Amino acid sequence: MQKVVIPMGEKLVVLIGPTAVGKTKMSIELAKRLNAEIISGDSMQVYKGMDIGTAKITREEMEEIPHHLIDMKDPDESFSVAEFQQLARALIREITRRGKLPMIVGGTGLYIQSVIYDYRFSDAPSDETYRQHLYRIAEEKGEMTLYEILKDIDPESAERIHHRNVRRVIRALEIYHCTGKTMTEWQQTQTPELLYDVAIIGLTMEREQLYRRINERVDQMMAAGLLEEVKSLYNRGIRDCQSIQAIGYKEIYAYLDGQLSFEEAIEQLKQNSRRYAKRQLTWFRNKMPVRWFDVTDPAKFTEKRDEILQYIEGKLQLKTNI
Repeated sequence: MQKVVIPMGEKLVVLIGPTAVGKTKMSIELAKRLNAEIISGDSMQVYKGMDIGTAKITREEMEEIPHHLIDMKDPDESFSVAEFQQLARALIREITRRGKLPMIVGGTGLYIQSVIYDYRFSDAPSDETYRQHLYRIAEEKGEMTLYEILKDIDPESAERIHHRNVRRVIRALEIYHCTGKTMTEWQQTQTPELLYDVAIIGLTMEREQLYRRINERVDQMMAAGLLEEVKSLYNRGIRDCQSIQAIGYKEIYAYLDGQLSFEEAIEQLKQNSRRYAKRQLTWFRNKMPVRWFDVTDPAKFTEKRDEILQYIEGKLQLKTNI
């Protein structure tokens, strides 16, 4: 496979951080001063009709800043990291050609990593005979048979791959068959280079305050109509697909299916959100060269914004409008 070629000096800002840390507000403030357009780096905000549970930015909150990769898929459609990579890179080129600065904002680490690094998904060894053997197993014994094997071999990949995405399940098993490494382990052996002149900004805050904000956000989502939003999907018969595995949807589906009480579903939603925030922080700290900014004190928001702008100005040799 040919090496990815990115125009020399193409600049990019990436704003990351755990759920509920305040990325939306900061992204708008930065975009206004950087003459930027925002590319959503959230794997679930691509879905139409899934607004409250994904904390999707509203039209009012956008303040006329262009946003991309939001509301482009129906909830029963799949959306892969490879597709995100292709779309995001094309947008970066288009935004740059318009004389604007592209900025990815989000919390799905693998998606963002796939864009900014020369990270190719088809470079692992393959075995066509073995792959066809797995497809026959799926046809004869069902897709869950292969998925259960993957869960035993590589639980990390199984957590990211929906059991109905047979192609990706088989690819993960094929990599293990050919290399003796799980897909997760194989990806960790890669040493890709950054493709862009990029400033990666991370927002963080004290753990106790972050968890309190997450709990409050869930309460706000419920007050804003999350139950009704999920019921709408549920009543349309949308299930067993990638979108419904999102936090905020799978818990309420369990309630609607009678597996959890309403109170248990909400508590599980909060707990899963806190755990996800912890996993996000671990991923970002281990996988990308992030410059972290602590935003624990809301009274210092403007000060932190200006610090971030000064960092971006120096890192990318830009003139910002502070």
